[in-house]
Amino acid sequence: MIAVDWGTSSLRAYLLDADGRILEQRRDPRGILACDGRFAEVLAELVGDWPGEIVLCGMIGSRNGWIELPYLPCPADAGALAAAMHAHTDARLPGRTLWFVPGLDCHAEAGVPDVMRGEETQLAGLAAVLGAGRHLVCLPGTHSKWAWLEEGRITDFATVMTGELYAVLRQHSLLGRLMSDDGHAFDEAAFAQGVARSGEGGGLTHQLFGTRTLALFDRLPGEALGSYLSGLLIGHEIRHRQPAPRDVHLVGSAGLTTRYAHALALLGIGAQAHGEDLAARGLHAMASARGIALA
Repeated sequence: MIAVDWGTSSLRAYLLDADGRILEQRRDPRGILACDGRFAEVLAELVGDWPGEIVLCGMIGSRNGWIELPYLPCPADAGALAAAMHAHTDARLPGRTLWFVPGLDCHAEAGVPDVMRGEETQLAGLAAVLGAGRHLVCLPGTHSKWAWLEEGRITDFATVMTGELYAVLRQHSLLGRLMSDDGHAFDEAAFAQGVARSGEGGGLTHQLFGTRTLALFDRLPGEALGSYLSGLLIGHEIRHRQPAPRDVHLVGSAGLTTRYAHALALLGIGAQAHGEDLAARGLHAMASARGIALA
């Protein structure tokens, strides 16, 4: 089968054998916003030479994607997600059936809805790895997700806009004007200083301005300010999710999970990192649960 994780800014495709092992994988920068509606053409160019049914998750199933699917309410497991998948055919992909996975919603905090598309598939893949029990999972990114897995089901989650806020502050605020790093450099001491500051008084909006004044008073060099801001924001994110269990499971890119693991360690919390390829495992589990023929 072919597993496709298609987000806003990029897509990943995996060719899997009947047991879910990854035989080949490909990545493309054409996320849903870069396709100009040419979803079938982009998919055919990327995986047209691969055999098998195609199962897709992520923003490709959103209002701005190929087909909009309603959100499935929590709690849900791989079986529930599989049952809600939508089959679709397209003349530009002859002989293929495309299976779209729905996202999830919950109303855990003050009745305000929260949603995810794509992460539920990674969580389903992780649930198969972790097995029974109750586990807290963080998926860092532009919009970080914190989710609880209980006995294989996704029972609750919350979205935190840390990554987007960091980018906006760097690119469109006074804070970014004094930063001289490229946004990817990591100053461990400055990051730790930001995490520590997140636990002090004044609130986030007051503490953010300190990123500028530390530079004005030569307390931090320009190349360290980005790491300080990152530590401050991630520190606030983690503290708001307290109390945390002994270990938090991290799913995402190596760069981001390393930062989150470091912040968690500074706050006395352990971390276990898992690769982004869990989406392929989750999509395989859903295909199997739905009874899609895997050859």
